[in-house]
Amino acid sequence: MESVLSEIAEQLSRRDFSSALELFNKLPPEEAEKTEILVMRASIYNSAGKPAEAKKIANGIIASEPDNTAALMVLADAAALEGKTRDRRVFLERILKVDPVHTRALNDLGNISLGNRSLRVAAGYFDRAIAAEPDNGEALVGRATVYRYNREPRKAEQLLNRAINGNPQWARALQERARLYKGAGFLTDALSDLDTAKKIEPENYWIAVDRGLVLMDMNRKQEALEEFNYASGINPNNFIAYVYSAGIKDESGDYAGAESDYKKLTKLKPDYYFAFEGIGMLKMKDKKWAEARDAFLDAYKQAPKEYSYALLAAVNWMRAGKLTDPKQFLAQVLRTAPRDSLEYTMLRLFHDLSGDNDASIKVQNERNLYTKARMVFYLACYYDIRGNRALADRYYLLVQELDAVATVEWRLNEWILAERGIGLRAEKK
Repeated sequence: MESVLSEIAEQLSRRDFSSALELFNKLPPEEAEKTEILVMRASIYNSAGKPAEAKKIANGIIASEPDNTAALMVLADAAALEGKTRDRRVFLERILKVDPVHTRALNDLGNISLGNRSLRVAAGYFDRAIAAEPDNGEALVGRATVYRYNREPRKAEQLLNRAINGNPQWARALQERARLYKGAGFLTDALSDLDTAKKIEPENYWIAVDRGLVLMDMNRKQEALEEFNYASGINPNNFIAYVYSAGIKDESGDYAGAESDYKKLTKLKPDYYFAFEGIGMLKMKDKKWAEARDAFLDAYKQAPKEYSYALLAAVNWMRAGKLTDPKQFLAQVLRTAPRDSLEYTMLRLFHDLSGDNDASIKVQNERNLYTKARMVFYLACYYDIRGNRALADRYYLLVQELDAVATVEWRLNEWILAERGIGLRAEKK
């Protein structure tokens, strides 16, 4: 039996769960049915991503041993794999009724509460775990995270230092301390912790993402890009790294690379409408009006209160075909837009193809800088489409003068001015 268990341990160290599970068939029947062996087998089924098989074994144990905390933990882990947080919490609370100082259950409940931002509840669980086991690393890191969220960095650092001193080869504690340092502006210290964590766990996606974020804060964007690309190589199905790599590529002028990342984002997370926005802008830059229209329509579907997307879709729709092509679409949008808003006035202008004087007066009287700058851009586009280039250029220059750089419209406007050789960029040349 001992040799079989040793073989199982060896396969587990290789993360070869299928081979480990097959080895249980080599055990004598009387040994294979022992509770501790059944729990081990069920736990491996969870590790292999097979919670149904794990639950079948664990429920069999609970039927005769209702207070078996190991089997209850298997059920809690299976519920976590299935995304059943409520069931997981029920099993963990059952464990605590049997063993009130079960640190694994306390830590798991603490992390669930932390995920829900129930900080006081999370702190209570972690404090109980630390009281039961003062050097428990999971509890120390969890409590430190609560302190970080509560903006108590000194207390957080003290606990993290304890966790790291107790286990210097534990990447998670180093990563959490790096997040603390990053938030406090100690970027060199944060990067140092993440460098160490990466050596320990080179295939950890979130360590790579965190390292990229610190490098961005240090204005080392090319290195940050390399780190985000590295993260995407580890897990190409997680969307976070693409968000940042797309932004860096877009900002640095690698438009093809940015568009590729934006497209990946639209597949991985269709509700992330900024990806459609990015594609639409790049398609506008290349004068691919129909493709830009489609991208902004997709963005608008995901964010139906962002009327800029509807306006940009209409602008590109008109440029791709006839002025009246987006009329039906705009009629639908007008039903949802607030009638007293400047966006409604601009949508009505593109729908009716008249009323520009009234729209111009309302824009001139707008007091919000960003709203005014955005709507001036659409006036410029309107006159451009209608063939009045002189007036269009006048409004494009006004957008630049208003300097609302945090808007989509400002960037599109800068591209137009650069192409036409007018504005501040042209003067600098």
